[in-house]
Amino acid sequence: MEFKDYYTTLGISRDATADEIKKAFRRLARKYHPDVSKETGAEQKMKEINEANTVLSDPEKRAAYDQLERQGFQAGSDFHPPPGWDAGFEFTGQGFSDAQTADFSDFFSQLFKNQMGSGTRHARQMRGEDHHAKIMLDLEDSYHGTTRSLTLRMPKLNNQGHTILVEHTLNVRIPKGVHAGQVIRLAGQGGPSHVGEAPGDLFLEVHFKPHQRYRIENKDIYAVLPVTPWEAALGATVKIPVPDGLVDVRVPENSQTGRKLRLKARGIPAATPGDLYLVLEVVLPLATTEKARKFYQTMAQELAFNPRQNLGV
Repeated sequence: MEFKDYYTTLGISRDATADEIKKAFRRLARKYHPDVSKETGAEQKMKEINEANTVLSDPEKRAAYDQLERQGFQAGSDFHPPPGWDAGFEFTGQGFSDAQTADFSDFFSQLFKNQMGSGTRHARQMRGEDHHAKIMLDLEDSYHGTTRSLTLRMPKLNNQGHTILVEHTLNVRIPKGVHAGQVIRLAGQGGPSHVGEAPGDLFLEVHFKPHQRYRIENKDIYAVLPVTPWEAALGATVKIPVPDGLVDVRVPENSQTGRKLRLKARGIPAATPGDLYLVLEVVLPLATTEKARKFYQTMAQELAFNPRQNLGV
C-alpha cells in the first residue's frame, strides 16, 4: 500500500489555511466533477480529490495525517500504519461507514475507517459531545493496575485558519485486568455544553505498546522460552520471570523447538483471565572451544541422528 500525498492532490502547501483548502477543493471540483468535466480520467481524479479534502478539511484527521508525514513517510513509499500511530489524539465526530468509504483508497481506510470518534451522542443533543482517544499502555499496567498521567492532543483551528494542537493532561486510573480494545469512560471529560447542560464523556480505547518479550493476543500472552538441548531432551524445571512475578515451569522430556507450554490463567488478569503460552526454543551452545567441538563430534558419532530422514536423504 502506498502513502498518499493529500496536499499534492489538492495542489496546496502544507501550511494551507482552512479557507485555502476549501478554495482548492472547489476549484478542482469544477474541473474534474464527472457531470461536467471533459478531462480524461475525471471520475477517478474526483475520487482522489474528495478523499484528500475529507482528510485535510477536518482539523482532527489533518493533524493525525501530518504526524505521519513528520515520521518520514513520503508519497509513493510503502506504507503500513505504525502501531498506535494515532494514540493520544482526542477525536470527535461521526467516523465512517462502509458505504461512505467505498470510493476511498485502502490507505484512507487503514487510517480512518476504524478511527476512534464513532460519534457517540447523547439522546439529549444539548449535552456536550463525547470525545474519543486511543491510549498506549504497558502490558504490566494490566497485571497490577495503576494511575497514569496521560497527555492528549485536541486538534483545533486557530483564528488564522491553521490547525493547532491543544494539549491537556489527565490522571487516569487504569484498572487491573484491562485488555486491548477495552474502553475506559471518563464521565464529564468530553466536549463542553453550550447551553448549561452536562459536558460529554471522554472514552479512552486501550492498546498495548509493543513489548520486547511478550506478544499479546486478546487476553492471552505469548513468550519464547529458551532451553538448553539437555533440558529439552531430559526434561527440567526452570525458573522464569512472567509479568506478575517468577514461576517454576516444567519442561517435558523430548521437547522440541516450537512446543507450547500453557500456564493457565497467567495471561491478562481480567474477569475471565487469559493464559500465558511459552513457546520453547532449543538453543545450542556454540562450538567455540576444543572441548565443545569434541563433545559435538562424540554426539555425531554415537547418536547417529539424522533430522532429515523424513526428507528421503
